[in-house]
Amino acid sequence: MRKVALVTGGSRGIGAATSMLLARNGFDVCINYKNNSAKAEQLLTQLRNYNSNCIAIQADISDEEQVVALFNQIDIQLGTIGVLVNNAGILKKQAPITELSAARINDILTNNVTSAFLCCREAVKRMSTKRGGVGGSIVNVSSAASRLGAPGEYIDYAASKGALDSLTIGLSKEVAAQGIRVNCVRPGFIYTNMHSDGGEPDRVDRIAASIPMQRGGQPEEVAQAIYWLLSENASYVTGTFIDAAGGR
Repeated sequence: MRKVALVTGGSRGIGAATSMLLARNGFDVCINYKNNSAKAEQLLTQLRNYNSNCIAIQADISDEEQVVALFNQIDIQLGTIGVLVNNAGILKKQAPITELSAARINDILTNNVTSAFLCCREAVKRMSTKRGGVGGSIVNVSSAASRLGAPGEYIDYAASKGALDSLTIGLSKEVAAQGIRVNCVRPGFIYTNMHSDGGEPDRVDRIAASIPMQRGGQPEEVAQAIYWLLSENASYVTGTFIDAAGGR
């Protein structure tokens, strides 16, 4: 039986690379996206080349009703979810704390943290062996910023990723006896469009010399770490973090 995977924020960057890797390895994939339907449909065409039964569903996963509807649609169109990759997240323009408004902070936390909690809740309801499920695997995509703090640039974003780290630790222990593994990947400076959202498209190139490996990373490299954690090759691994950050 083919496993069903949901990748939030799955239409670009690390999410798209992960969706591709899952489809290539026999998973049926739901790409969740918030706005860019054209990008999602373009990726969907590529995924179907792997004979994968893939769908794309628009949903703002910071909204509880939309999360519930998303999971219900997956149940109907693909079947019961076995893998969740909490990849969706937002980044605002670089700013020190003196320029952070409550609206900005709350927007970051709602989109980066609340969304992951809601998706985990719905996934656990379906995966838990105590609820009649067959188990599953969750991978949260955090950031090296949770360790580094992103001072003067994105401390609100860094704090939201710190919350994902805590979610990973707590939930992994909460559901370990229910057949569900929960792990986390913390990417470092990766070549994605997210840096444009922060106002500095070439940020990775600027930082590269300070990275021990002397280069930025590619989304596909992060996707490999995510895939290993959710795969059966990591069957005895839960509550664990992989830093895909070039040694930083």
